[in-house]
Amino acid sequence: MKPSRLLLLWLALLLAIGIVLGTLQALGFVLPSYLSRINWGLLLALLALALLDAIRLKRLPSPRVLRQLPGSLALGRWSEVRLEIEHDFLQPLELQLFDHVPDGLSFDALPMTVHLQPGQRSLIAYRVRPVKRGHFSFEHCEINLPGPLGLWSDKRLLEVAHHTRVYPDFARLYGGQLRAVDNWLSQLGVRQRQRRGQGLEFHQLREFREGDSLRQMDWKATARQRTPIAREYQDERDQQILFMIDCGRRMRSQDGELAHFDHALNACLLLSYVALRQGDAVGLCTFASDQPRYLAPVKGSGQLNVLLNTVYDLNSSQRSADYQAAITELLARQKRRALVVLMTNLRDEDDEELLTAVKRLSRRHRVLVASLREEVLDTLRQTPVQTLPEALAYCGTVDYLNARAELHERLSAHGVPVLDARPGELGTQLVTQYLSWKRSGSV
Repeated sequence: MKPSRLLLLWLALLLAIGIVLGTLQALGFVLPSYLSRINWGLLLALLALALLDAIRLKRLPSPRVLRQLPGSLALGRWSEVRLEIEHDFLQPLELQLFDHVPDGLSFDALPMTVHLQPGQRSLIAYRVRPVKRGHFSFEHCEINLPGPLGLWSDKRLLEVAHHTRVYPDFARLYGGQLRAVDNWLSQLGVRQRQRRGQGLEFHQLREFREGDSLRQMDWKATARQRTPIAREYQDERDQQILFMIDCGRRMRSQDGELAHFDHALNACLLLSYVALRQGDAVGLCTFASDQPRYLAPVKGSGQLNVLLNTVYDLNSSQRSADYQAAITELLARQKRRALVVLMTNLRDEDDEELLTAVKRLSRRHRVLVASLREEVLDTLRQTPVQTLPEALAYCGTVDYLNARAELHERLSAHGVPVLDARPGELGTQLVTQYLSWKRSGSV
């Protein structure tokens, strides 16, 4: 409990009057004695009223606050939080309210002034905007309750527990593109297209035809039928896509409001949305993480919600990426052939270790390496050079990009495609590559 501005003003006024009266008496001025007695009487009356106001304030019941908060919030998007206030006061009251918003959520319109009327509920609202993903708890709501005479205010902490989750908001980044993707899918017709003969899944036996390769020959059936018999294959109809997400320190680079790690998650969710629409199974695994996750590939639209619940509280770590260990673990878990999308930020020091690990992985799976490139690299490369520091920065950037491009070329030379993209463009480029492969039947 603390004194209000009104009480402090009255105390300051009476104290000033007392100082003036005392000063005049010290200088030899003759003043009526009743002036001093009036001043002391006013001071005692003010103290009595302050004591009475404090006692009545302590006896006042606290208002009851009910928070209405969505069970899930989208990263970077404004959402409304409502507070419903009930009370038993018999006269109008004005109080100050501040909701304790957890770290990781920005807010506006707080603190706010609330006018309470007798017998009525008050409904107020403010906005929050998540800047981090994860699970957040609202624990308390703080009010400053004024006394009946307005001489004191009592700060009270009300327990109003509430929990919410913040999910990646890939729809905000790619909202317009999702509608375009739906149109694109219908135009391509990739769900209906089947290519027989060159796929990986056995379809049937038939007579050997001109143009068939010798590897299609079924020698046992040929011996039984005494005529050349070939195996016919078709593309796998329920293909599997597995995202392999680097959660190490290199993914903590920041471009705009989001880190590379958040951009990678958004791109995964966008491609998952598209792949699940195509009837493919989608899963993910993480490495270099303090919170290792593995989700086996599953088909169906419900898998997107499972993915969201799996990654919403996933964060990058300070660890370095161990590609060999991560791929060994993946090979032990994923037996069936799949498209593995390795999402990382390739550096010039990744040379031999990464190449060896990815070559081992590509023997059993089709691999696509998605490498995020910092926006600042393109900015520095395109900035005009006028000073020595700018020249040094430009040369260092070009040298780094050349070393990075050389690593990409080495991977491509060994049959491992590399997608080098800026964070904001990663999602659309992944979808474009996936649909291109689906249309050609090579996924």
